[in-house]
Amino acid sequence: MSKIKTKYICSNCGYESLKWLGRCSECESWNSFTEELVEDKKTRDKIAGSVSKVMTLSEITSAEEDRIKTNITEFDRVLGGGFMPGSIVLIGGDPGIGKSTLVMQAASMIKDKVLYVTGEESHKQIKLRASRLKLNMDNFFVLAETEMDKITHTMNDLLPGVIIIDSIQTMHDPELDNAPGTVTQIRECTSRLMQIAKSTQQVVILIGHVTKEGIIAGPKILEHVVDAVLQFEGERHHNYRILRAQKNRFGSTNEIGIFEMHDTGLTEVTNPSKIFLSERDHRTTGSAVTSSMEGTRPILLEVQALVTPSNYGNPQRVATGFDYRRLSILLAVLEKRAGMRISSANVFLNMAGGVKIDDPAVDLAVCCSIASSFLDKIVKSNFVMIGEVGLGGEVRSISHIDKRIQEAEKLGFDHIIVPKNNSKSLSTHKNIKIITADNLLSAVKAVIDEA
Repeated sequence: MSKIKTKYICSNCGYESLKWLGRCSECESWNSFTEELVEDKKTRDKIAGSVSKVMTLSEITSAEEDRIKTNITEFDRVLGGGFMPGSIVLIGGDPGIGKSTLVMQAASMIKDKVLYVTGEESHKQIKLRASRLKLNMDNFFVLAETEMDKITHTMNDLLPGVIIIDSIQTMHDPELDNAPGTVTQIRECTSRLMQIAKSTQQVVILIGHVTKEGIIAGPKILEHVVDAVLQFEGERHHNYRILRAQKNRFGSTNEIGIFEMHDTGLTEVTNPSKIFLSERDHRTTGSAVTSSMEGTRPILLEVQALVTPSNYGNPQRVATGFDYRRLSILLAVLEKRAGMRISSANVFLNMAGGVKIDDPAVDLAVCCSIASSFLDKIVKSNFVMIGEVGLGGEVRSISHIDKRIQEAEKLGFDHIIVPKNNSKSLSTHKNIKIITADNLLSAVKAVIDEA
């Protein structure tokens, strides 16, 4: 009887070790090693597949028109214009957030055959969901299977244009003795699907589970193999969902798609600025409006700040949807350049709507909202403020200035504060008054209502 060989693999980064380690020496994560069986060389050779044909770039024909569109504008925007044939896309998100619903709705709009492989639900459960969503089921095929050999056999017989795997953690290769969901199974199953996608020009969509930390379960090698990694975010107790690209070989990673959950499925939010500002109270201190660029689209957002006296020696600094370290820098600039003693106060900052912003153009609105709450004076109504704040208190120029102004103008705002250096390249805007500012103190004085 041959001895069973085992190894230990970090479930976070895929680092392998012959013995169990409490802390991974590669990614420095704790208690992430799992024991797995060592697959033999024959299995690896079987999975390796055949060699593809060598071609010159001039022989290869490819165009943007080749993309497979879902006709869901928000979904196609995040993908970069639709699914690229031969690509493999990984979609992750919290349980119950609506990953399967989103993928089924997108797949039902595709004209090609769609094969939905489910390892978590039965045929009847998929049928009930499709009926509730009122989907077009003429070219929608369902396979309840977890074994990769049977799945690939069905793919070769049916020849679908799009294959959906729900979820990749439930699939397993019978040639491997490891349990489904282990690092080895996830890696090898994804590799087989990738080779099929590249050789047949089929689109493969993988739905993945996430860990408690919110990252996709399995090693990082899974994200390296796929062409695009999409994250579906949102609170299960709120209606709005955000789809963003963390990796995209065929498009931008700055685009986001916004959806609203209903009983009949997900619907697109075509005007997110109006949604994010719908519950704004003009009479509340600490509220300011800014414009952030998400890819090629400007979005107006409400920045909320609350400054309260601290009864303890160490005041709190809490930021939701904004970088905590950036907040600390802006607070130091406010204290040094604007003369506001905020170091002894608690500061709470929130980007309304649950979005995460890393655009430096929102710096000015963050500072104005904090100043408004600190001085207990409201920001003037119908004001939008955009600009990056430097360490010297200067308001620095930003990109896409005309698009941001047009969005503010479209939603009825009549004043906007922009960096002074951007004023040289501005187009003519008749329905909004443009105020330039070269330093933080002058911008705060311009927007704070002294009444």
